[in-house]
Amino acid sequence: MSRPPLRIGNASGFYGDRFDAMKEMLTGGELDVLTGDYLAELTMLILGRDRMKHADRGYARTFLRQLEDCLGLAVERGVRIVSNAGGLNPAGLASEIRELAARLGVGARVAHVEGDDLLGTGRFPGALTANAYLGGAGIAACLDAGADIVVTGRVTDAALVTGPAAWHFGWAEDDHDRLAGAVVAGHVLECGTQATGGNYSRFAGRAAQLVRPGFPLAELHEDGSAVITKHPGTGGFVEPGTVTEQLLYETGGARYAGPDVTARLDTVRLEPEGPDRVRIHGVRGEAPPPTLKVGLNRLGGFRNEVVFVLTGLDIEAKADLVRRQMDDALRTAKPAPAHVRWELSRTDRPDADTEETASALLRLVVRDQNEDAVGRALSGAAVELALASYPGFHVTAPPGKGSPYGVFEAAYVERSEVPHVAVLPDGERRAIPAPSGPARALAPVAEPPLPPPLPPGPTRRAPLGLIAGARSGDKGGDANVGVWVESDAAWRWLVHTLTVERFRELLPEATTLPVTRHPLPALRALNFTVEGLLGEGVASRHRFDPQAKGLAEWLRSRHLDIPEALL
Repeated sequence: MSRPPLRIGNASGFYGDRFDAMKEMLTGGELDVLTGDYLAELTMLILGRDRMKHADRGYARTFLRQLEDCLGLAVERGVRIVSNAGGLNPAGLASEIRELAARLGVGARVAHVEGDDLLGTGRFPGALTANAYLGGAGIAACLDAGADIVVTGRVTDAALVTGPAAWHFGWAEDDHDRLAGAVVAGHVLECGTQATGGNYSRFAGRAAQLVRPGFPLAELHEDGSAVITKHPGTGGFVEPGTVTEQLLYETGGARYAGPDVTARLDTVRLEPEGPDRVRIHGVRGEAPPPTLKVGLNRLGGFRNEVVFVLTGLDIEAKADLVRRQMDDALRTAKPAPAHVRWELSRTDRPDADTEETASALLRLVVRDQNEDAVGRALSGAAVELALASYPGFHVTAPPGKGSPYGVFEAAYVERSEVPHVAVLPDGERRAIPAPSGPARALAPVAEPPLPPPLPPGPTRRAPLGLIAGARSGDKGGDANVGVWVESDAAWRWLVHTLTVERFRELLPEATTLPVTRHPLPALRALNFTVEGLLGEGVASRHRFDPQAKGLAEWLRSRHLDIPEALL
């Protein structure tokens, strides 16, 4: 018999998201499952440092505080809660939830998933955290055993949806197309309000709708198709553009590989299905890869920074003077920092009517393995220049002690080397076997056929963003930029104009870096991967925008000769 659709919502896109979203989602409309995504590369580093101070920690404590208000409400309404808030200690969080349920007098059955933490295996010396990205099978086993609350460690973000979907519909591990549909729906939901207008590049003119956007939900069907929507009366909006941007976010080419399935993003079809409803269908899936990704965080050293404010005339000369002075002081410091980086941001305007808008910012960042080299060496050198440097000398804040920074790396291990274990509500430990299908390499994806270019016609020099939406993000040290357009004519122009060479011209930071372009014609989109732009990852804070969040908006602001017919 066919099963009814599964209504699965999201109440968190990161550790620190809107606190009352869980209650909003539980009271705003009908739900079967509510998910919460709390983990990211940077979050694992934060939790790792937390665990160093308190061995019984390492989980997202916010989630536990949210449950104090919402646990009884969820059980009363029959909504299962599935979250990766367990972080580095899912067993500890599950125990805390049981104690909370007993204190509240709520009969909640709690289960958790573990096995992802590989730090104790000795395979990754020097790592602070080492966690494999598990799939949704353990979650499904916990739900099948009657769990009301399931907490996990490091599973893929989409596993929070594939697990409940496989449990609800009874999918087998080789139901690749259906699982791939759930992966795509999960990827749309995972970042919360980014699917309902948050961070949307085409928001102009609709700011009033975005003051408090609602969180998204998916109506997932047995065939793997889904409708992305939100609770009635909540803020924000859901349209093909918001879903497209989220699909492009932190993905790459046609294949989106995960532990449950490899989803083919080049098969995704989107259709509007009424106000705030977008249907996702046609998604095809392939076998998952034979290995699991492992996210590694380690402490990279110490960093510090100081921002000099340069006001009025002679900005370049002022910057040159203070650079010479600081470089000389840091060179002779004992110990001297190993890495010194300068960046001048010309935020100043001529004939400005406020001092702030007459000022530019000169940022100095230093790094070293030795904390002293980035602490007193920097602060002493900067403070000593207060009366001996450029006119108008001041800084945004006095430099203090150096702070530790992290480095993210990815490794891959065979599935058989990672114990995937579902700990059921009654305490039974159930081993989750790896997929039984043969491990084989997938054939390369053929370059999709491209439409003919637009015929020649009059053009106008204008920003790319007048006709294109975009979103960017980070994967370790790499950045991705997804660019999309709304019409077939605009797609014909974009796909022949925005080549890798033109991309590098528009974003000169990428000039010397490997850039890969992935066309996705069904979405009228191009996805670019820029390798190494972010150094050693977000926690290393290598760049002004360490997660490349604004990279797409910089690209949209660049000017091109655009056909007038499109404008």
